[in-house]
Amino acid sequence: MSTQNTMKKAVISLLTSCLLLGNVPVTAEVLGKIAAVVEDDVILEQELNQEVSTIEQRIQASKTQMPPESVLRKQVLEKMIIDRLQRQLAEKAGITVTEEMLNNSAADIAQRNNMTLEQFRAELEHQGMTYKGFLDNMRNEIIINQLRSREIGGRIKVTDREVDHYLETQGKVGEEAAQYHLGHILIAVKEAASASEIQKAQSKADNLVKKLRAGHDFSQAAMSESEDDNALKGGDLGWRTVNDIPTLFADKVSQMRTGEVADAIRSPSGFHIIKMLEIKGFDNHIITKTKVRHILIKTNELVDDEEAKKRLLALKVRIADGDNFASLARAHSDDKGSALKGGSLDWVSPGDLVKPFEEAMTKLDINQISDPIQTQFGWHLIQVLDRENKDDSLEHKKNLVRDAIRKRKIEEETELWMRRLRDEAYVEII
Repeated sequence: MSTQNTMKKAVISLLTSCLLLGNVPVTAEVLGKIAAVVEDDVILEQELNQEVSTIEQRIQASKTQMPPESVLRKQVLEKMIIDRLQRQLAEKAGITVTEEMLNNSAADIAQRNNMTLEQFRAELEHQGMTYKGFLDNMRNEIIINQLRSREIGGRIKVTDREVDHYLETQGKVGEEAAQYHLGHILIAVKEAASASEIQKAQSKADNLVKKLRAGHDFSQAAMSESEDDNALKGGDLGWRTVNDIPTLFADKVSQMRTGEVADAIRSPSGFHIIKMLEIKGFDNHIITKTKVRHILIKTNELVDDEEAKKRLLALKVRIADGDNFASLARAHSDDKGSALKGGSLDWVSPGDLVKPFEEAMTKLDINQISDPIQTQFGWHLIQVLDRENKDDSLEHKKNLVRDAIRKRKIEEETELWMRRLRDEAYVEII
């Protein structure tokens, strides 16, 4: 045991002895019996009893068999010790939770349960928990989560290779039931073709891929260019499961999005061009992308909220009278990055922008201009220029895999971190 821990133990022992002898003017009601010493803090027997009682109620409500009391008390005390150590570390790191953050979190939880905050408070009391107790527990959870994010989250990295490896080894589970509607074009190469003939066929295939990606009609291209049996069907191979797709391009198909045209694939018979016409059998992830631009007025000592709104409303009138949005954005917007591009934020996906901006943008028709909208960055005038639906299934799947790998790594690292925190701390169970 370190010298520092020995001193802590001596101080706690002296304090406990003095209390028992009545030499320190602190009543038993105020301090109570000590269950454990955790660094410079203590866990009281009364606190432990309350927590054990709460856990017992949860176990009974879940109709799970109750463990022996000694085992339950030991487990609960260990949890309290770990929580206390984390709170101490968070306090040293200056991590705090404001009342506003607590109230906003409580309101969000109530909303997710389709309740008003008043209804939520009443439900808590009906379940035997005070609203203050709920807020205290939530404050503790938020602080500990912020601490873990700081101590652990920043160190966790998930590489693209890890995601790809997961998809290669586990990502096809359940895909046997998926069906793919494929288009196919074959640029044939004869068996004894010369190098120049092969090069000519490849150039033709590559050029055709470019045209198809630029919007050229696939069915028409197949009927005029393809040299396989499905040419007159517009290259339509129909619906196929992954087991019915030629091995040559089965792996590529499982990675394609709806509407995507793959690079030409070489085989002994020539160059194959495939297009993913449709996918069914598992949930596609379709997102709406929005092309949007804005003008931002920031507030400061000279420009308050009313002044910012007034300026934007004046600009909106000028646009309605024929002034160019892009020119006004370049001259007036405080978002210097987008101002250089006439206020353009280009194409954005759901979640790319802050919530108030995105909510206002979503309600706008194409070419419609919003009223002034406030975000933490200031006040915005928003115009939607275009929208398109995009099959984001592959990217969505990769993000889910990335999150799963990250979560697993965080859980593993958190367990090690908490064990290290416990082992290195001074803890004495009385």
